[in-house]
Amino acid sequence: MAQLREKHIHNKLKEMEIFLLEQYKKEHESKGMNWEKYEKEFKERFRNAMNNLNPLIEKACKNISFYRGKGDKPTLTVEQKLKLLLLSQLAGKSNRMMANMTRLFSLITGIDRSYKTIERLYSDPEVNCALFNLWILILKNKGVKEVDTCGDATGFGLFISKHYSSYAQKLKDKAKDSKNTKRSFVYKFSLLDLKSKMYVCFGTSLISEAKAFHKAMEMLGLLDIKIKSVRLDRYYSFPCYAKLFPESKFYVIPRKGAGLGHGDEWLNAMRSFVWDFMNHMKEYFKRNNSESCFGADKKMFGWKVRQKRADRIDTALFCRDIWHNLFRL
Repeated sequence: MAQLREKHIHNKLKEMEIFLLEQYKKEHESKGMNWEKYEKEFKERFRNAMNNLNPLIEKACKNISFYRGKGDKPTLTVEQKLKLLLLSQLAGKSNRMMANMTRLFSLITGIDRSYKTIERLYSDPEVNCALFNLWILILKNKGVKEVDTCGDATGFGLFISKHYSSYAQKLKDKAKDSKNTKRSFVYKFSLLDLKSKMYVCFGTSLISEAKAFHKAMEMLGLLDIKIKSVRLDRYYSFPCYAKLFPESKFYVIPRKGAGLGHGDEWLNAMRSFVWDFMNHMKEYFKRNNSESCFGADKKMFGWKVRQKRADRIDTALFCRDIWHNLFRL
């Protein structure tokens, strides 16, 4: 095999723009969705998720103990808190509406709480610990250990109700002080296992997609999971991202002006792109699975998040990803 040089990468990018990408798309035409089959599978997944939920929650909360010190003891157990939180996300209701619904559910579950109680669950350290345990249990039960992955980011609007008079005043203040602008968008990055279609890790940020990605990598570092290969879009087409996966195959499309001399991980990725283009693109486009899963999740949970605080927004999206994995267990 000839030695790879930067001109080979640049020439391949030109060929891709002129004819190679079009040739690949003709050879790999996508098939239409069988909606009847999808609905049938969804009903089965929903039934299985409901059957698995209680045993998994009990196991996730079994050995959790916290030092509380003096004061009133919580009236809800960790298991009850976790159930209430997950159900609130599945129902897609505001905290106030969910509190009203719990009065109906209390006939069955025995749980009846105010909307403030539900709101506080999103920043409860015990609940967050149980959520993480539940995440690990689901992945272990599915046998997610050594995985081929794809990763992508998506965004959600923040569903924040505004009192009319205070909102009008803010609009006036905004003209005086540009710092009063309010964030109304959150980024979420998730790494997806191609075989099980489960999320391996995730991260959120109110600032940028890059920060959401790095939070996902921090979570990945806490899990005993080996990444065999990863597929990312052009946003991550830099050697620094390839170095984060030292023992993995790295599939990206390089940017214009991409160079060499940045380590073996990037060199191997560029060799694959130049010398094995069609197979490289076949692997790269498997990242479309991320977009498909994001679309299915938003169809189920909506495009907006009803929380205001950053930590509670993160917990809300954590719950959604847990439901996603539960439906594929």
